[in-house]
Order: sequence, then structure tokens, then C-alpha cells
Amino acid sequence: MSMDYIRDWLRENRITEVECLVPDMTGNARGKFIPADKFIKEDSRLPESILVQTVTGDYTVTHDQLVGPTDGDVMLEPDPETMRLVPWAEDPTAMIIHDCFTREGELHPLATRSVLRRVLELYEAEGWKPVVAPEVEYYLVQKNIDPDSELQPPVGRSGRREAGRQSYSIDAVNEFEPIVEEMYDFCEAQKLDVDTLIHESGLAQMEINFLHGEALDLADQAFVFKRTMRETALRHGIYATFMAKPMEHEPGSALHIHQSILDSETGQNIFSNDDGSEHRRFRHFIGGLQTYTPGGIAFFAPSVNSYRRFAPDIAAPINLHWGYDNRTTGIRIPDSNAQARRVENRFPGSDANPYLAIAVSLACGYLGMKQGIEATEPHQGDAFQEPIAVARSLEQALRLLEEDSDLTDVLGARFVKAYCAVKLEEFEAFNKVISSWEREYLLLNV
Repeated sequence: MSMDYIRDWLRENRITEVECLVPDMTGNARGKFIPADKFIKEDSRLPESILVQTVTGDYTVTHDQLVGPTDGDVMLEPDPETMRLVPWAEDPTAMIIHDCFTREGELHPLATRSVLRRVLELYEAEGWKPVVAPEVEYYLVQKNIDPDSELQPPVGRSGRREAGRQSYSIDAVNEFEPIVEEMYDFCEAQKLDVDTLIHESGLAQMEINFLHGEALDLADQAFVFKRTMRETALRHGIYATFMAKPMEHEPGSALHIHQSILDSETGQNIFSNDDGSEHRRFRHFIGGLQTYTPGGIAFFAPSVNSYRRFAPDIAAPINLHWGYDNRTTGIRIPDSNAQARRVENRFPGSDANPYLAIAVSLACGYLGMKQGIEATEPHQGDAFQEPIAVARSLEQALRLLEEDSDLTDVLGARFVKAYCAVKLEEFEAFNKVISSWEREYLLLNV
């Protein structure tokens, strides 16, 4: 598709303004607003530094080493496949996700969308096509303008807040029917392939499932959905949060990723033999996830809050076990037929950048298949009762990532160096803050 196609689409929909979006390292939308007539005529650029900002908007002490002292521009290229209407805008507005390029015309190595494209090129070279289906959990919470105050569930249609566990409750979802209906309307207007919505076990915790499809498209959809859900909630006077563990006594929120691999020519699932039995590549994919998740956890759990999920009795994976239809394991094999045989990665939190979470999950499986890594025997029992075997802090996860040369080679050394620098800066900023727990229990007792 060319700029002529984009121009015709903008004119057909009478678009007056275009949101040029770039997913940053955190997974938030960066970019600029451009009048539609100017967008068609001129190239778009952004400062290279936006690709390496921390979640607080700061830069690392090694910033000049990451992007250079001049902070030059990256060239933006619109992806026509991502053109969508912005249904909540007052004037006809479009959003278009852009790829970032260097001046030499190469995909910019620090752009998170580039990282996913890099991994997908490795699959393409093998004649393989990944298919993914994300499941995104999130909380609806009362507006909270004081960061020192604990979060609370919002008041529903009944005038009351939720109390007690409401897993899969239809009536609990209906408490927020106006929000849910508008969310579905916005998703339909943006052609997001959302499937089912359920109430999860936390207070006002929801999960949205996407129909399976191509990896880049589903990453785009998850990126757009998070933005859409936040906007929908705000229009109803509450927040939607994708923090991994927003409340002390409530379960965390995950971004589960279902993934299967098809033969590009035949469309057959390469995890299955012709007779429907498991192909050896299936166990190798699992073995790759088991081997490389320790380094990859820094992407599945990208913030200091992420690691509050990985604790006993939190209902989040805490070790590297895998199992058939076993939700206590981090790597779950859903019950399915041979063509739908797939692996569910339950490690990522909902705070993960969907481009990076999908890219790293596929990278782990790719390395497993290329290296012929054998998986352990499937776990039969409750994996939550087994010892914790994943990093318990962002700082520990980053050290494991820096030591993983294979994963670094697949993702790109420059990107991994930048990612570690940005996330270590976030960790150090968080580590300076003295918590209320420390004042409560240490002030007069040590």
C-alpha cells in the first residue's frame, strides 16, 4: 500500500487530523498531531531520544551513548495496515501507527515495533508464520488523584462497590454495562478483533480476549486497546489500569499470550505431525521458553511493580514448569486439536509492552527450536507449591538479561543495552523512595 492509498482513505473518511503514533519502550503512544493535508505532503520525524525515555519521562546517565549527543531525528513511515478512526475525537481524526527508520533506511533498532519485526523476519526465513492471541487483564478503579492513597474499586450501577470474589460473574460485569458497551463500540469502530470479556477474580478486574491472528497485527491491537480502555473509563469518571499489581490484597493482572506456528506454504501447524501427534518442535519451543524466560522476564515484567505478581499465593507463575491445561504453570498447553495446538505464555504482566512481550516470547521459542532444546517433563501438580525460580526484582531480571547472549543476539545488542539502561534508571529512581512500610516497622524498631 502506498501514500496514495492513505490519502484516499483519509479523504474518504473526511479526516481533518492525524495522530502519528509510535509505541515507546513502555508501550505508551508517542508522536504528534498533524493536519491531514499536511500529513499527506510532508515526511514525519521524531527525536531519537523518545525511544529511550523512562516511564517517568527522564533519560539515563548513558543517554548520549545510546542515541548520540546531538539527539538526531528518526524517520517515521506510516503503516497503512494500522489506519483507524479515533472514535472519541470531536473532529474526524485518524490514528496511524508508524515504523521508525534510520537515515540509512533501516528499521531503527531502538523502536519496539522494529524488535518484533526483527524476530518475525527470523521466522519468515525458516518458512514459519507465528499466530498469536493475547488475553489482557486490567482493573477498573475509582479515580485516584493522590498517589499516596490506596486504590479502590469503582461504584457500579447499583451504587455499591464490589466485595468478595466475582470470577466469571455476569452480573458483576453488568454493574459496569455503560462502560463495557462503549468500549465495545470503540473497539468495533477501530476494527479491534476483541472476542470475549470476562470478570476476573479481583475486585472490578476484567479480561478481554482477542481472536488469534498475525503477531504484529495483534500487538498493534493490544497497544490500541489499552489506550482505548483508558479513554473509555475516563469518559465515565473512573480509571482503567494495566498495572501488574495495583492493589495489595487483589490478584495481579496478566497479558497471557497464546502462540502457535504455521508452515508459511501449507498453513499447517508445525507443532503437530500429520497424524495429529506432537512434533518434536513443540517440545523444543517449550524448552526454549523454559531456558530463556529467566533473561526474558525483564520484558514480561518491565516495571518495579511487575515483580509483586511473582509471589506465593498470588496466582501468577513463579517457576519454569509447564503442563497440559495447568493454570498453575507459567507455560500452559491448552486442550485443543492438532491444528490449534499452541503454547500459552502466562508470565507477562498486563503492564508489558505488547510488542516486546510477543517478540521475546517468540524469540525464546525460536531459540528452542533452532537449538533443539528439550523441555522438562510436564508438571502434574500445583506449581504454586514449588520453589520460586524467577527474578523477584527488576534489577535482578536486568542482570539475567545482560548475561543472556543468545537472547541479546536475537533482539539486537544495541536495543538490549538501551532497554537495560532505561529500566535500571527506573529501578534506581524507585529505590530512592522510602515506603510507608519502612516508616511503620523500621522507624522506631531498628
